[in-house]
Amino acid sequence: MQWLVLFMTALSRMAPGNESYPQPRGALAREGTSVDDMVTRLSEEIVAGRWPPGTRLTAAGIAARFSVSRTPVREAFGHLFAMGLVERRPNRGVVTASIDAPTLFAMFEAMAELEAACARFCAWRMPLAERRALQALHESSRGLLAAHHQAEYSAFNDRFHSALYDGSRSDHLIELTRATRARLQPFRHTQFAIERRTLHSFDEHAAIIAAVLAGDGAAAAEAARAHVLSVARSAHCYVESRSESTP
Repeated sequence: MQWLVLFMTALSRMAPGNESYPQPRGALAREGTSVDDMVTRLSEEIVAGRWPPGTRLTAAGIAARFSVSRTPVREAFGHLFAMGLVERRPNRGVVTASIDAPTLFAMFEAMAELEAACARFCAWRMPLAERRALQALHESSRGLLAAHHQAEYSAFNDRFHSALYDGSRSDHLIELTRATRARLQPFRHTQFAIERRTLHSFDEHAAIIAAVLAGDGAAAAEAARAHVLSVARSAHCYVESRSESTP
């Protein structure tokens, strides 16, 4: 719990921002940016502490930045609101949220248990051919472990976890897990900015795979749980480092 308190303290130490929408260097996006692209970019910037809590985000400012109309911007706001990264305040509109530490901890804790359940069911329910396909998917990521392949490994990581969810053969569990993952996605993606994190992630995936192949539900659940909590610690390290580097 202590790491999470430090996590949120790091966010709160960021210097207050301007009331108008900030324009960081290199922030302009290509014309025709999709809602998903905007949500990804803005959520990563908020988590990285570039927009401190209380920073006002205007539809007009973001529309100009991304060369889009205000309609997709409002949709992007809806996604950020669902993630808990922005809030609506009277007379101020949409502002970046001060993320509640106990809530965030509870989300990571829930994510760990949901993924543990998925891995347990995979060990019990996946046909042998599908287990081998999951192993092959894991092995295919060996070539992405170098530091300059962080973006590619991050994309692979999403595919790996999606395959793990689907292998549980539990529609309701899959729905809950995907919804929780979507809210934590910007925090989870920061892990690969940490040195050697791709190597550790690969090893943690290997532990999950080994248990699934062996049909050991308890070991698969424990490996998945430990993996998510490791992601949480990496996210903390990233945010703390960003805080220290902010003037």
